[in-house]
Amino acid sequence: MNALPPALQAQAEDALVPISALQHFLFCPRQCALIHIEQLWAEDVATAEGRLLHERVDAGGGATRAGVRVARGLALRSFTLGVMGKADVVEFQEGTPFPVEYKRGRPKAHRADEVQLCAQALCLEEMLGVSVPDGALFYGQTRRRMAVAFDPVLRALTATVARETAAMLRAGITPPPVWREGACTRCSLIDLCQPRRLGEVGSAARWLEAALAASP
Repeated sequence: MNALPPALQAQAEDALVPISALQHFLFCPRQCALIHIEQLWAEDVATAEGRLLHERVDAGGGATRAGVRVARGLALRSFTLGVMGKADVVEFQEGTPFPVEYKRGRPKAHRADEVQLCAQALCLEEMLGVSVPDGALFYGQTRRRMAVAFDPVLRALTATVARETAAMLRAGITPPPVWREGACTRCSLIDLCQPRRLGEVGSAARWLEAALAASP
C-alpha cells in the first residue's frame, strides 16, 4: 500500500473507518450511525468520565519500566481491515506489542470492547509485521485489567463487524430505532435517538408516513 501514488494513498486513507465506530456498531448500529453519519453527539456523566479518563491516559507520555516500553496515544491503521484510530496504551514486551484499552465502567456481557481492542491488535500486526496474541481491557470501576486473547473467533468477529460498519457508513443510512431495555437508558444519545417514540412506529419509513398523514 505504501507504493501507491499519493492521490490513491490519500483516497485509501479517507476510506478507513474509525476503530471506535466498530465498538459503537456492535453495541447499537443506530448509535453508530447517529455519531458517524449524522455527526450527532451528546455527553452525559458516563461519557464525560470516559473522555477525561482517555485524556489522562493519553497525556501520560511514553516510558520504560521493568524492561517494558510504554507508548501512549499511538496512531493505528489497517488497510486490510479498513480501519484507523489510536491506541490508549501499547506495551512492548520484548518487542511484542500488548495493547491496553481503558474503559471507565466494568466488563460487559457483549463483546464490543473486545472487538475494539482486537482491531487495534490487527492494526499493530499489519503496521509492524509481528504477531499480537493478546492484550487487556482496563476498567475504571473494578480497577483491574481483563485479559483478552485474540483468538480466531474474536478475529473473525472483528473482521465481520469492520465490514458491516464500513458498509453502513458508505450507504449513509441510519437504521430505525429499536428499544432495548437497559441499553437505551444507558446511552447518552437517547434524547436524540428517541427509541421509545420512534421505535413504536416500527421503522423510520412508517414514522415518516404517519407524520405526513397527520400534517394538514
